[in-house]
Amino acid sequence: MSEPQANQQQLKQAVASATLAHIEDGMILGVGTGSTVNCLIDLLPKVRLKGAVASSKVTQEKLEALGIEVMDLNFVGELDLYIDGADEVNPNLQLIKGGGGALTREKIVAAASKKFICMVDESKWVETLGRAFPVPIEVLPQARSYVARELVKLGGEPEYREGFVTDYGNLILDVYDLKIDSPSEMEQRLNNIVGVVCNGIFAANQADTLLIAKPSGIETLKR
Repeated sequence: MSEPQANQQQLKQAVASATLAHIEDGMILGVGTGSTVNCLIDLLPKVRLKGAVASSKVTQEKLEALGIEVMDLNFVGELDLYIDGADEVNPNLQLIKGGGGALTREKIVAAASKKFICMVDESKWVETLGRAFPVPIEVLPQARSYVARELVKLGGEPEYREGFVTDYGNLILDVYDLKIDSPSEMEQRLNNIVGVVCNGIFAANQADTLLIAKPSGIETLKR
């Protein structure tokens, strides 16, 4: 592992460790997906959880391997806390998520939780969403080409994520060059395209608390 990669991994581990302090014994915890979340999952045996709701099959398998009971959201009700990472986050704590393709389940669990804590390393911080990272969009297979044409009309450059199928059996279009002046408005416009299941802009379900790992320490922001 190169030095920059090692440093970034250390930041992910540091923010995961800091986030652990927000988890209380007896919680049913919503658990996200991704490399930073994996660092947190490794620490969860230190907490006496009642159970967890996973945002992806990958996360479910990791939790079960540690002996943590994974519950069905339909039988749990509102969660106290959801913790996840992000691909990008802006000063309003709005996010782009879905680099791992779990955006729909992530958004469902976030919406069903009283509080959403997002944890990132400093490389994820941006002033404007979508400048560097594409917006992932989950689409029904038969609607892929139609949705792509509609995305072009919005000024985006959609790219089909070949060889990838979501947990729900759908496809992902990664959309580059979308002009996201208003994340809330763009999130809704994308959702209104027929054939779109979900998109990776988290504006309606933005984070309540953001923990950012920097070489100087952990910075906490709240909305």
